[in-house]
Amino acid sequence: MSTTRHLVNRQRRLANAGAARVATETPPEERGRRTAAPAPKGANSLKGKVSSEVRVTPPPARVPPSPARVPPSPSGATRRRLPAALRPSAKRPFTKGTFLKGRFAGTLRLVSVRTPVVLCALIVLLGAFAALAATRADSLRSDPAARNAALTDPARTSEVKGQTAKAVAALFSYNYADTSAADKAASTLLTGKAVQQHHDMLAAVRAQAKDQKLVLTTTVTESGVAMIDGSRARVLVYADQSSTRTAGKKPETTYAAAMFTVDMVRGSGATWQISDIDTFGQGS
Repeated sequence: MSTTRHLVNRQRRLANAGAARVATETPPEERGRRTAAPAPKGANSLKGKVSSEVRVTPPPARVPPSPARVPPSPSGATRRRLPAALRPSAKRPFTKGTFLKGRFAGTLRLVSVRTPVVLCALIVLLGAFAALAATRADSLRSDPAARNAALTDPARTSEVKGQTAKAVAALFSYNYADTSAADKAASTLLTGKAVQQHHDMLAAVRAQAKDQKLVLTTTVTESGVAMIDGSRARVLVYADQSSTRTAGKKPETTYAAAMFTVDMVRGSGATWQISDIDTFGQGS
């Protein structure tokens, strides 16, 4: 009896193992056809005794494999959905021009509106700049310093200084023995009110020259051209004067310094004449 039970238990274990093996190896569509594994050859004699006790365990349900995960894109960026206005449809095919038009329509409208405004602003600014430049140019041209050739024309400045030094030396030098030289210089180098000014300044010298045998000599030591405007100029003159009296037994010489300004006018040719003398309120 114990041997029979041992055989029955062994048959059960074999049946369960065979059923499990068949369940894993047999396709699903054929599993329903097989309900039990065939018994071994040695178990035929016990078929009648254990048939009622042996039960075939149904194969376990096969779990379908889980879907494979889609790996993320290498860049890690996720795709963004297009707005509804930019999605392709049957009525409006999706093309490159459509995408650009939809994406940049607002920008293009903004640019088209701003362009005239920007152009108008630029025109106004350029006009204001041109007006300011013209005003500045006129003010510079009307400024006396801009017309002063003494600051910009060294050749003319040197010419005026040279002729002024010669004219002052000739006009303010006097020799009682040769008065014609002073008269000639006055007639050729003076013009305008400077003629009377020079006559008044040398009146005392002429009155004493014959009795004292007076010799007056003037030498320009320094001069500066303050202004040259066309044919007119103003020159500041520094001069040394020596007055020698030879009527006595022993000559007497006195020295003096003079500072004055002269206004020069360009006459015929390249000759500059003195038109005004300003001694700053001092005598001769």
